[in-house]
Amino acid sequence: MGALDDYTVLDLAVLVQGPQAAATLHDMGASVIKIELPGMGDLGRVIPNSPDDLRSPYYEACNRGKRSVTLDLRTPAGKRTLERLVASADVLIHNFVPGTMEAWGLSYEHLSDINPRLVYATGSSFGPLGPKSTREGADMTGQAEGGLMFGTRIDGSPPIINGAVISDHVGCQNMVVGVLAALLDRSKTGIGQRIDVSLVGSMIYAQASEITYTLLTGRNPERTHSGHAIIPTLLHTAAAADGWIHLLSGTGPGWPEFAKLLDRPDIADDERFMALMLSAEARAELVAIIDDVFPTRTLDEWESALDEAGVRYGLVRDYEAIVADESMYENGYLQRVEHPEGERAVIGTPIRMSATPLQPGAVAPELGQHTEEVLLEHGYTWDDITALREEGAFG
Repeated sequence: MGALDDYTVLDLAVLVQGPQAAATLHDMGASVIKIELPGMGDLGRVIPNSPDDLRSPYYEACNRGKRSVTLDLRTPAGKRTLERLVASADVLIHNFVPGTMEAWGLSYEHLSDINPRLVYATGSSFGPLGPKSTREGADMTGQAEGGLMFGTRIDGSPPIINGAVISDHVGCQNMVVGVLAALLDRSKTGIGQRIDVSLVGSMIYAQASEITYTLLTGRNPERTHSGHAIIPTLLHTAAAADGWIHLLSGTGPGWPEFAKLLDRPDIADDERFMALMLSAEARAELVAIIDDVFPTRTLDEWESALDEAGVRYGLVRDYEAIVADESMYENGYLQRVEHPEGERAVIGTPIRMSATPLQPGAVAPELGQHTEEVLLEHGYTWDDITALREEGAFG
């Protein structure tokens, strides 16, 4: 039993922000019906692994366990069909450009008249208000205009795109939080509500501390050499003989022990390094020492030494190392599931619940795979389905 058993979610969204939010609700137990444009479907379907491998990592990751229904919401028949599905749904999610659903006659106000209990969650790039609200965007738009590209630059380098579609993912989590809060409120009031989440807003919230620095000082924080812009501690990524380690501590009370690891007992009592917060000059000097010493040992050797000394650190791992790590499966972050093509590993869930554990789906649906099945469950007959097809509801 999942926490959201007996809840139904209509997922109209595309790519990552909305679909991943709906996928999280599915993993919590909700039944998710994915509404897709006939002949095209979710844009995530057309981002393949390679020209020779047309499987889509975006579509697979964000849509496992859902049922796919094709509906052309631009047609009267498609609109009527969605309205009928909305009548018994709990949540509707979309991330169309603001104004799109309104242009189709499917605004929140209209759908909430049909079902006052509906929780209507919408994601956008810039938010629902202001001169940029109707501008199209994508994850990198959120990273750029929400400040993350600026925040991840190093030593005056050009702005850097994050290696993950991070504004989509943070936007997804914010959307899930809003949906769950709205469902909790609905349990008291009996009435749903509209939720708006944007990529830019999600990036600003994710950098709340860093942007608050600017609010307090009136200037941008300056980041240097793999450290954090407003945390003047060691925080350095060091090259070992066979890989990289990110150091999170070493100075402060533990400095004498760390100085021994660096083969520098001569500076073990240097007061500059016994402070948790380092001056820019002291940090630069320490980083130079680390960069000379760390390449002389392997990752395994440094792991053992740092663990013994109580220094906090993290190995810089690539994706191949992560998917080969059995502890990731033990914690459920990756899971092995039965798939029609045989057992395969999939992304699990970072959320553990003792009484209602989350369970990721195994299979992402084919386009329109469940259209007839879902419509029959909602009271349509085969004659009704034939008539809808003739009216263009399915393309």
